[in-house]
Amino acid sequence: MADLLLYHAAPSRSSALLWMLEELGQPYDVHLLNLDKKENRQPDYFAVNPMGKVPALKHKGAVITEAAAICTYLADEFPQAGLNVPIGDPRRGPYLKWLFFAPSCIEPAVLDRIRKTETGSQRQLGWGDFDSVIGTMQKGLTAGPYILGDKFTAADVVMGSAVRFGMVFKVLPELPEFKAYGERVGSRPAAKRAQAKDAEFIKQKAATA
Repeated sequence: MADLLLYHAAPSRSSALLWMLEELGQPYDVHLLNLDKKENRQPDYFAVNPMGKVPALKHKGAVITEAAAICTYLADEFPQAGLNVPIGDPRRGPYLKWLFFAPSCIEPAVLDRIRKTETGSQRQLGWGDFDSVIGTMQKGLTAGPYILGDKFTAADVVMGSAVRFGMVFKVLPELPEFKAYGERVGSRPAAKRAQAKDAEFIKQKAATA
C-alpha cells in the first residue's frame, strides 16, 4: 500500500489531484467514490472529510482536504518534483496567489454567472465580479508558457484544471490566452495519463451503475 491515498470521484474536482499525483511521480492509491450512489455521504467517508466532498488525501496519518491545499502540501512535501516555489523565493507570493485564485475567485464567479444570482455589490464579494476575474486571468496567462513564466508548478495544475474545465463546458469566454494555456498544460504527459485513468474510472462506474 502506498503512503499516498486519494479519495476520488470521476469526473469531479478531484481530477485535478489525479493530475497532480501523476506530476509528482510518487506511488499512490485511489479510493473511488460513486457520488451518484452517495458513497461520499456515508459515515465512513464523513470520518475522512466531514464535508463529504472530494478530493481528500491521506498521507502518513494526516488527512488533507481542499484541492488547492492538497496541491500546495504535495508540492512542498515532495520538492524533488520541482512543482513548488520554496519559502524565500520572491516568486512564492505570486505562486500562492494563483494556487488559491481558482477556488476563491474563478469558481464562485463562474457559478454566479451560470446561476445568474443576485450577489449584491462588488464590495461585498471576496472575488469581486466576473469581468474582473476574467481580466485578471487573461493578464496572468500572458506571461507564459506557464503561470510563473517558464516554470511549471502546482499552481498550473490548479489553474490549468480550472481553465480546461471552463473551456470544455463553455463557462469561460473563448479567449486565445485561455485556449492556448489549456492546450499547453493539457498536453503534458502527466495530464494525459490522469485523463486516461479518469476515463477508465468512468467506465468502471458505468459498469456498476
